[in-house]
Amino acid sequence: MEKRKIILDSDPGHDDAVAIMLALSNEKLDLLAIAVEAGNQTLEKTGRNTLNLVEYFNVDIPVALGESHPLKKKLETCPKIHGESGLDGFNFPKTKRQFDNLSAAELMRKILLENDKVTLVPTGPLTNIAILLTKYPEVKPHIEEIVLMGGSIGFGNVTPAAEFNIFVDPEAADIVFRSGLVIKMMGLDVTRKVKLTFDMLNDFRKISNKASVLFCDLMKVFIDNQKNVFGFEGAPLHDPVTIAYLIDPSVVTLKEMNTEIDVSGGPSYGRTNCDQFNYLNRKPNSFVAIDIDINKYWKIIKNGLENF
Repeated sequence: MEKRKIILDSDPGHDDAVAIMLALSNEKLDLLAIAVEAGNQTLEKTGRNTLNLVEYFNVDIPVALGESHPLKKKLETCPKIHGESGLDGFNFPKTKRQFDNLSAAELMRKILLENDKVTLVPTGPLTNIAILLTKYPEVKPHIEEIVLMGGSIGFGNVTPAAEFNIFVDPEAADIVFRSGLVIKMMGLDVTRKVKLTFDMLNDFRKISNKASVLFCDLMKVFIDNQKNVFGFEGAPLHDPVTIAYLIDPSVVTLKEMNTEIDVSGGPSYGRTNCDQFNYLNRKPNSFVAIDIDINKYWKIIKNGLENF
């Protein structure tokens, strides 16, 4: 079986950590590298979190630092959800792992030009991907597709209109969605349907291996914070939807449509304007998730934990 080659672009982040774990555990995927940017926390913290994760799982994967700030606006992080470290809830031992000598964009360019087709999987702001496409347009033929977590057909989670990953850097998202590449968007419309509860967490804890210990310790904090901020009974496990889709595309129902990013700077700044019913009669530029098989999703998460 030929594995699908992927590069994760991430800002760990509790759900980012689960996406990384899931990508590492599945035999269908070949994780070539992890690019890191600021988002859920500062670049210093998301970078350290990523090194801690690859050390914890004892894998030899290059980790490259990317952008510390959005293209134009001031960086806004998310400590209310992810804590001051970005991964509150687990004490990682000190790691001697080092970042790759290349920047995130440079490393992605190198890997892409060495391979025919690679899928990019951004689970944070799209700053690194925008820099890559702008600075190195020659990589485009080597990108099979971009499967991202971000956006929403409906309402947002940091403003009434905008989802966090897109809101952190709307100008970067605008570049990506205008790139002409195949884009598959896993937005809040589906990711909020997969909420992890404490009852479910107790079942996952019974797996009792290295992965489940990390997962359960991190998710306890994540569930508590989602309750405190949003009043949710359970935590939406957003980012792993991208990896679950790559493992089994039947998990998610996609609809092709035109998506434009609001970069006006007004109340809807950062909104993904998804023309689900083709009101504007514009050429589609994205496949947007409109539904998710919840049972299949949690089976994939469970299998991922058990595979370690």
